[in-house]
Amino acid sequence: MPILFGYFAHLQMSTVAISHLSKSFSSGLFRKSNIQALSDVSITVSKGEIFGLLGPNGAGKTTLVKILLSVVHPTSGTATILGQPMGSTGIRERIGYLPENHRYPSFLTAHQTLLHFGRLQGLSKHFLSSKASELLRVVGLEEWSRVKIKKFSKGMLQRLGLAQALLNDPEVLFLDEPTDGVDPVGRKEIRDILKGLRSAGKTVFLNSHLLSEVEEISDRVAILNKGEVLSVGTIRDITSHALEYEIRLGIAPSEPVLQKIGALSRSLETNQLTLTLALHAKEDLNKILQILLQEGMSIESVMPRKSRLEDFFINLIRTRENP
Repeated sequence: MPILFGYFAHLQMSTVAISHLSKSFSSGLFRKSNIQALSDVSITVSKGEIFGLLGPNGAGKTTLVKILLSVVHPTSGTATILGQPMGSTGIRERIGYLPENHRYPSFLTAHQTLLHFGRLQGLSKHFLSSKASELLRVVGLEEWSRVKIKKFSKGMLQRLGLAQALLNDPEVLFLDEPTDGVDPVGRKEIRDILKGLRSAGKTVFLNSHLLSEVEEISDRVAILNKGEVLSVGTIRDITSHALEYEIRLGIAPSEPVLQKIGALSRSLETNQLTLTLALHAKEDLNKILQILLQEGMSIESVMPRKSRLEDFFINLIRTRENP
């Protein structure tokens, strides 16, 4: 009982808590078969965290977000947002959502679009007039506020979508491919906006296929493939190689020094002033550093060896599909 109580208490403290969520769809008219979109997904997201959801096309990312927003109902499992069951009326007033491939009436201007969607959310006209102008300035569309959006590029529409998702000053923001079609300068500006939201204590649940973007901004990520969670953690945790380090030196080590270090390593590679080590135990790192210092070596840095998120992602997906 104490273990179960602690588990559920942890879920209640999380801003987003997903527990054993599964979703299957029926396909075919006569011979129906089930397509498993999600399988036993459990994830928690903390307040003030930017959480990245990664996966190839068809992995179930958008399905998961739609379930959290109660657009789609799960086959089994539960989820809470801000401590309340997903779909609760009170929750909808406290979240913002930018869907993938969103569409707005092309005959409206950017300012009119925000006024229209703000009124649909029940926000007052007086509040919206100033709020819309403020958000258009934040997303870099201030000069385009009176222009009809039929003239907007894909990147500009993404900026407008982000402004719309922020209208109600949400505590939790769900973003589905927020930088899709946005130029490099615009992506940088959107990253800065999201970082500012995090600093203000907002929680951002980010679904994207742009791994470099996610790697730069996310506090933690989950990798989803064929409806299953393959890995969850910080970028550093999931991309680090176990007990592998890179040591940069001020001067090149002699052969006798390399032999001493090699005796404590599973493998040792040298590249000018950089040593790449794979160790048997973490304690061996201290022994190696002591050897270098005793031999008069100048140690400039010691870093755990890690892969780029993109390399880790591709290798993980390939390994699971071709064991």
